[in-house]
Amino acid sequence: MATPAQTPPTSVRDPVCGMELSPADAVATRSEAGATYYFCSERCVQQFDRQHAASATTGVADTGGPRWIELPVADLDGRRGADHLAEQLRTLPGVRAATVNPGTKLARVEYDPAVATLQALVGRARAAGYTVGTATTQLGIRGMYCGSCVATIEQALQQSPGVLSASVNLATEQARVEYLPGLVDTPALGRAIEAAGYQVRQAPAAAESALEREAQDRQREEATLLQKFWFAALVSVPVVILSYPGLFGLGDLLPRGSERLRLAWGLLGVLTVPVLVWSGSQFYRGAWAALQHRQANMHTLIALGISAAWLYSGVAVLVPGVFPSPDLAEVFYDVTSVVVALVVLGLALELRAKGRTSEAMKKLIGLQARTARVAREGAELDLPVEEVLVGDTVVVRPGEKIPVDGVVLQGSSAVDESMVTGESIPVEKRPGDEVIGATLNQTGSFRFRATRVGKDTALAQIIRLVQDAQGSKAPIQRVVDRVTQYFVPSVMMLAVSAAAVWDVFGPEPAHVYALVVFTTTLIIACPCALGLATPTSLTVGIGKGAEQGILIRSGDALQTAQRLDAIVLDKTGTITRGKPELTHVVAETGFEEDEVLRLAAAVERNSEHPLAGAIVAGARARGLALAEAANFRAIPGHGVEAEVEGRRVLLGNARLMAERGMALGRLEAEAQRLADDGKTAMYVALDGAAAGLVAVADTVKDDSVAAIAALKRSGLEVAMLTGDHRRTAEAIGRQVGVDRVLAEVLPQDKAHEVQKLQLEGKTVGMVGDGINDAPALAQADIGFAIGTGTDVAIEAGDVTLISGSLRGVATAIEISQATMRNVRQNLFGAFIYNALGIPVAMGLLYPFFGLLLSPIIAAAAMAASSITVVTNANRLRGWKQA
Repeated sequence: MATPAQTPPTSVRDPVCGMELSPADAVATRSEAGATYYFCSERCVQQFDRQHAASATTGVADTGGPRWIELPVADLDGRRGADHLAEQLRTLPGVRAATVNPGTKLARVEYDPAVATLQALVGRARAAGYTVGTATTQLGIRGMYCGSCVATIEQALQQSPGVLSASVNLATEQARVEYLPGLVDTPALGRAIEAAGYQVRQAPAAAESALEREAQDRQREEATLLQKFWFAALVSVPVVILSYPGLFGLGDLLPRGSERLRLAWGLLGVLTVPVLVWSGSQFYRGAWAALQHRQANMHTLIALGISAAWLYSGVAVLVPGVFPSPDLAEVFYDVTSVVVALVVLGLALELRAKGRTSEAMKKLIGLQARTARVAREGAELDLPVEEVLVGDTVVVRPGEKIPVDGVVLQGSSAVDESMVTGESIPVEKRPGDEVIGATLNQTGSFRFRATRVGKDTALAQIIRLVQDAQGSKAPIQRVVDRVTQYFVPSVMMLAVSAAAVWDVFGPEPAHVYALVVFTTTLIIACPCALGLATPTSLTVGIGKGAEQGILIRSGDALQTAQRLDAIVLDKTGTITRGKPELTHVVAETGFEEDEVLRLAAAVERNSEHPLAGAIVAGARARGLALAEAANFRAIPGHGVEAEVEGRRVLLGNARLMAERGMALGRLEAEAQRLADDGKTAMYVALDGAAAGLVAVADTVKDDSVAAIAALKRSGLEVAMLTGDHRRTAEAIGRQVGVDRVLAEVLPQDKAHEVQKLQLEGKTVGMVGDGINDAPALAQADIGFAIGTGTDVAIEAGDVTLISGSLRGVATAIEISQATMRNVRQNLFGAFIYNALGIPVAMGLLYPFFGLLLSPIIAAAAMAASSITVVTNANRLRGWKQA
């Protein structure tokens, strides 16, 4: 008998790019392992040929053999670096071969996927000190309701070829995915999510448009859920009345056991079908999607519970004779309709509450200016902010928002930067000063040159950081996720076991009791509350930090900050301003302070010494006019000398004065006193006589003392780390009130000092400027990077303080403590609810008090538990610093 010809498919998908096409339109085909693949372009064919079915790059099902992959690697230092990386990769178990081309900057690796993973390969390359070219994307997801949904989506994404990590936030309904662009793309990630039974929210390119789209989607989903609720609620009214006619005075009209009552119950069965099919449709869709992946979730529990009640009722109406007793022929259509109504209402209210958790992000995005006034070719043009280019001259008038980052060219004004830095006092801006996009100009007009536009502005970086942080997970959440994976199957087993016990040992009608217990146990269990407990609080807490000018990079950093024992502060630029300033002028008898300073500054104007600028700036701040110096000469290791207005001026240390035979008198004691306070004193001599001294120092920031006091009040040990001489360091330490001074520490030894504190058993935070403190910031359990202006220093630490103020450290720790306290409250409530609710639903109280929980009450409790968790998280929005 002849085999009939196989009908060719009408539509196929390109295995490389994922594009759908007709087989007739394919430019080429390939056969692999008995399957035929169709391609839309020569480029896809070539990529398929290079990376065949046994490769990790195509996403095509492999044959179980070794794979090979090409990793883009930056930071290769020629052939030597390439050989080093190849050697490191070869040491990884499962790697068969590894070659690195320094020209193309590609590492080609052949490996056994059963032993080595893509994540392990990338991790080894990073551990060796190289940067692998990865990309990160955020995907909005619809249809998530509980922690089981999170686990399903993360598993689906992580199983996609080329995905390194995937983290799903139930509160924001966002997935953050890190992947290798050559192996997978965003459409492929979307298909993986849809294959898991969820919908991907297509987000516009602009952040504000994306947030608006998300809000609109939430509103539509909430409106749909409310419509489903009202429909189920309206149907529930006659269903409840006819289910219990005796309670509503209809006992005589519809007596128990009568044909009329059976017909009325049959009508209820028909009425509740639309409730199941439409109002409860999301439960069945979610349960089916989970079943396809051999998983169970909240939808599974609800779908099983209401279906069991409806089917039991149907049998009781259609064939009541199958029951051994007429009392068993009971209907539970009221359970079906009321439970659906209550759970759907809970979902709608929960969705509304979750929308409020991202208020901080909406505020940040709303700060962006819409237009900019740009001076081009002699004319001023009002342009959309997206059209501003680096180098453009931008004009800002009083009351206008500054559209992009830049440097002031002309004019001056006071600028309110509180929306970005958290500092309420306006900042004076003059030519040469930096301005931050989205801040508000107040009084004056000025022009500035645009230096950062679009996605490179400080605000754009802040938004991106906050989004990434809100998509991350705290360590406590990973534990909860593991619990949630086993929660639903465990509840199903408990429900079946409880029903079996009631059916065998329970009082009559045992079958009815068994059904009630089975349904109630399934419905009362709430994985949603467990899944929402941590991410909702983290989302609000991280957003609250951003409002205060504190950028927390991850949930891990947020959780660590609340358990710090010690905090190490780098002196320069953290406790102090980071640049020397004139602090004292002392004049000898017969000389004037201003005269001593004026002449000293006139000489120092010709010097390149770092302290010279502080003296000149101090003189100008006093309004002193500086004359020109002649015959200037630097004396290495001693000082400088010159002639000013016909007078011989000598400026230097005590050794220089001694060599010139000058008596210092009381100036020597003054210099010693200033040195004990951490200041650098320089003697000034005029025409061969000691005339006075000037002192400069890296001055303490105005709020450092108060910030350190706040840290100590919170129970932290505060240490100061500096390379300064011990006497100078201890003077600054006494002034600001630190507990411990670590002085004369070289930059390369800062990390070692942090490690020594950790070896004492302390959890240590390090605060630095993020530049020369990078090793110490990395060594610490949590690193706080001080950033100022447009220099956000995002990559430097776990927490970035935009304002550059130490007060931000105390605020960040307080936010961390408040957030984690909120998380613990949520988790306690969620666990206690389930720990108490499930046994009660199983009938634990019946033998003692004769109480058996109704499925309707269980549904109300389940909905209330999720709403309570989200509402409690939103309390953080009202947090204020103590």
